[in-house]
Amino acid sequence: MKRIRLSRCGAQLLAPSPPRRPLCPFAPSLQRTITPHNHRIQSRLQSTAAGTVTEIDLDDFDVAEAVADELPTRPDSVRHRPRELLPSPEPRLAKQSAKLAALRSRLSLPPRFPLETLARTLVHPSADPDPAFNNGSLSILGANLLGYYTTEHLTCNYPRLPMTVIFAAQYAYIGPKALATIASEWGIEAAAEPGGEVDPGLLQFKRLRSGQDLPEPLKGKKAPRKWNVTTTNRILKSDEFGSQHAGHDPQALQRQPIPMEEAAQSFVQALVGSLHLHLGSPLVKRFYRDHFLSRHLEMDKLFDFRTPTRDLSKLCAREGFEAPVARLISETGRHTNHPVFVVGVYSGKDKLGEGAGSSLDEARTRAAAAAMKGWCLYRPLEVTVPSSTEGEVDPTKWKPNMIDCGEVIV
Repeated sequence: MKRIRLSRCGAQLLAPSPPRRPLCPFAPSLQRTITPHNHRIQSRLQSTAAGTVTEIDLDDFDVAEAVADELPTRPDSVRHRPRELLPSPEPRLAKQSAKLAALRSRLSLPPRFPLETLARTLVHPSADPDPAFNNGSLSILGANLLGYYTTEHLTCNYPRLPMTVIFAAQYAYIGPKALATIASEWGIEAAAEPGGEVDPGLLQFKRLRSGQDLPEPLKGKKAPRKWNVTTTNRILKSDEFGSQHAGHDPQALQRQPIPMEEAAQSFVQALVGSLHLHLGSPLVKRFYRDHFLSRHLEMDKLFDFRTPTRDLSKLCAREGFEAPVARLISETGRHTNHPVFVVGVYSGKDKLGEGAGSSLDEARTRAAAAAMKGWCLYRPLEVTVPSSTEGEVDPTKWKPNMIDCGEVIV
């Protein structure tokens, strides 16, 4: 008896077969350069190519040429030089670098992020002065994005922070040393000397030798007089860290030796800028949250009160509270060499802060400082940062944040 196939008699009971995958429109142009070793595969490809050409006319399309047209090209005076004489590797060599592929996988970046752009973020202007091949423009964009995201996070989550603490917190999150540490944790290695023969996965810059002075753009301007350095002056005239000089132009460091910290900082900033251009702001904000805001920062260690008792008195008078009063809570070893006093600061029946010290004055000062920290480190329960509403059509998702009266002026 002849065996009957189940698929013939039970087709009505089985689930419908999935639709056939559409043919690749680039198959005709790719099949011309491929010669299969099997004659059956070759005949099948020829029949498929013939049927595809009649439907889609893509005979003259070349994928490699289309990708190569998007990459920047060097001038004719530099293009014909040997690879050893080029200032940086060619962009087409990025796909051959195992370091770049490992770095993209290590940072959990999607495959659509091009390796050529990742290789460009590793080239500092001191190694390659051509703006089309270095990370100067990308680092400017990344620095502005990092400063914007950090500022809105601090001002929205801590609306009562003084400006000096905001400057210190921004330096701790996205300062040069912090960005250099992040680049080191990512596994970034630096090349001994930049050049066209260097692996594109290495950080390339002109190193500052021992004993050499810093270039002029990194030295900064001379600090003004003490009376002229006000908070308003630091906000308007300085960078996002409140330093005495504004940020420098990365292109001003062409062919000049720089320290490793400056090159690592420019790489991290350029990577953030390139992610914004290729992948959009939602992924950049998620990348910023995972790699920058995830770092623990003790905000209470950034305060430095000179006269906390006077500041607390002015704060209570401004807010309409009762005048603060220091009361002794407990003590031990008053007549020994190491006494300990615990003092609390009260406003009416409410305890504002508590501190311990070896003397009554020290405990009272620490209690007033703890009360000021508790006031300044207030965090609202619901916070909506301005960048979260970018591209939103519905404006009802925006919830206004709290705005404090400002710092306590003594």
